[in-house]
Formats: sequence, structure tokens, C-alpha cells
Amino acid sequence: QVQVVESGGGLVQAGNSLKLSCTASGRTLSRLHMGWFRQAPGKVRELVAVVAWSGQAYYGDSVKDRFAISRDNNKNTLTLQMERLKTEDTAVYYCAAHGQPDDLDPLGIGGYVYWGQGTLVNVST
Repeated sequence: QVQVVESGGGLVQAGNSLKLSCTASGRTLSRLHMGWFRQAPGKVRELVAVVAWSGQAYYGDSVKDRFAISRDNNKNTLTLQMERLKTEDTAVYYCAAHGQPDDLDPLGIGGYVYWGQGTLVNVST
């Protein structure tokens, strides 16, 4: 079992930056994909960024060139640095860990079984 806890959300003006952090515990995470997902009101949960156990990072099209994901396997932490935030980035952001070690599909949201409770990012004009 993996416990995931996010932090760092809040209210921020458009154009500014925010950093989200996630701490996971309960098992070795170095062989698991980890990622950030978000869900805006009335919308489905979507991939923001994931970093595979291999270290390869993937980003959703709407956040490419603005967000950066990183992981520290020694500390079991995952961070999301968000730059040039837009109002459409407003959502609850979730940190998640994949359920299968050495998995080959880091983009399949269905494989992420360990979820945090989410942290709200509210971007105002």
C-alpha cells in the first residue's frame, strides 16, 4: 500500500508561479510511474505530467513548456513546478503512483491506483 500526500496548492494570479509537492510512503517507489493529474469542475480528470520509473517525463499538451515535473526516489517525493499559470489551470491537482512496478505504459491513467486527496490550485485574473 502507498500513501500519497500533496501540498502547495492555493490562490495565485495568472502569470505567476506555484510549486506542488507530493510525498509518498509505504513501499519502494523507484520502480513505479508517478504523476500529477487534475480535475476542473465539470470536467474529467486529466493527465498533467508524469515521470516514468525510467525517469522519462511526459506532459499534457496544455502545460508543455510551462510545467516541470521531477522526482526524488531517495526522498520519495514528486514535485510540479508550474510557471505562467493561466485561469484554465484552475483545478484540484492530484498526485498519484502507479500500481505496477516496471510497467511500460506511464500514460495510462487507469494504472494509477494510489491517489492523494488533492490540492486546489485557483488561478485568478
